[in-house]
Amino acid sequence: MASFRKIPVALTIAGSDSSGGAGIQADLKTFAAMGVHGTSAITSITAQNTREVRAVYDLPPDFVALQIEAVVDDIGVDAAKTGMLSNASIIMAVAKVVKKYGFPLVVDPVMIAKSSARLLREDAVDVLKRELIPIAKIITPNRMEAEALLGIEIRSIKEAREAAQMLVDSYGCEAAIVKGGHIEGEYTVDILYYKGLFHEFKDRRIDTKTTHGTGCSFSAAIAAGIAKGKDIVDSISSAKEFISIAIEYGMDIGSGYGPVNPTAYIYIPAERYRVLENVEKAIEILIRNSRDVAKVIPEVGMNIGMSIDPLYARTPLDVAAVPGRITRYRDGIMVKGKPEFGVSKHIANAILTMIKLYPEYRAAANIAYSKELIEIAKSIGLTTTYFDRREEPEDIKSVEGATTKWGVEYAVKRYGKPVDIVYDLGDIGKEPMIKIFGRDAIDVAKKIIAIATRYNTT
Repeated sequence: MASFRKIPVALTIAGSDSSGGAGIQADLKTFAAMGVHGTSAITSITAQNTREVRAVYDLPPDFVALQIEAVVDDIGVDAAKTGMLSNASIIMAVAKVVKKYGFPLVVDPVMIAKSSARLLREDAVDVLKRELIPIAKIITPNRMEAEALLGIEIRSIKEAREAAQMLVDSYGCEAAIVKGGHIEGEYTVDILYYKGLFHEFKDRRIDTKTTHGTGCSFSAAIAAGIAKGKDIVDSISSAKEFISIAIEYGMDIGSGYGPVNPTAYIYIPAERYRVLENVEKAIEILIRNSRDVAKVIPEVGMNIGMSIDPLYARTPLDVAAVPGRITRYRDGIMVKGKPEFGVSKHIANAILTMIKLYPEYRAAANIAYSKELIEIAKSIGLTTTYFDRREEPEDIKSVEGATTKWGVEYAVKRYGKPVDIVYDLGDIGKEPMIKIFGRDAIDVAKKIIAIATRYNTT
């Protein structure tokens, strides 16, 4: 009989966030992205958005416990995390059922929402310290939460180290990590105290407002690591990598603090695979029509590229193209390698500029320029616009690679809507060029072939 690998199961015991940015919504996204099956026990239902928490409805404590028991009795739980627990009675109920089953527990001591609304009643803090923290495998407070738990002020890395040790020594949890996002400094430094040793997790500080749900997703990622059998240090390391990506590619929605983006962790690699596959298919189309395509390849060679989803595209490293370009070879074309990311700054800059204006146009290629090719493009229904390098400002001319960005933006804005072709009239020592844009690389390849086929029959 074939054996099947058991799917790790993680449980979130937390509140529901109607905006989808924090709470169980963030936790379940995180569990899925980290490769574990996510289950949930809802403690409270909130009516909130990116600006405010409008109302909180706490579920009966015994019903919270019933949710946990239902999951554990049937599916089992490899690790769990707590988030918003709201009141003393819910904390007591959760602590009792965790002690009953003994699964590893990550305690995120959620007290205040990003909008400053209180999510843990003041009279419940002592119960949290007395009943839940002592049975935690790890507790994950930010600076303000650690201050509230310990009654001290934390303003430096040194004080964060002292606080992490105090949490373990005072309350008996196995480990404590004091997060450094709210501690001043060029970098964020999280301090873990575990088995008598300190560990520092240093990361660059990301300047963004898309931070709603950061603590929830981070603690959920740690729980996911533990559920998969990792130790605490390795679980935190993977959680740090995860949350940095989630913050950097956060969702700029709403008028307050937008949510982090847990799915970016798996979506970006998937997008890169899809883009490489699309560019490869586009190249295959060009090769099948190589005799026609060869006639429109410029002296400098041709390239074709495509960016990952514009939500995630930042630099030329997010654009796949052909290394070494596509050149003429006898009566056809030569493709010198399989598509890679970051190999064509020129075509990447054109694409990245276009997607800022029209995100649906994620791909481009260059072909030779002639008035005849422009007229053919128009005759088959493609839209065109151009830029003249003689109009380029001097301060842009002096910057390497800036001409493409300026030219595409200038030409497309003048046209006023998405355009298939932007052509460059050239300058002294600069070959004129046609750039063809499309929704993906296959779309661009088909436009090239439509132009090249008509050109070779006239």
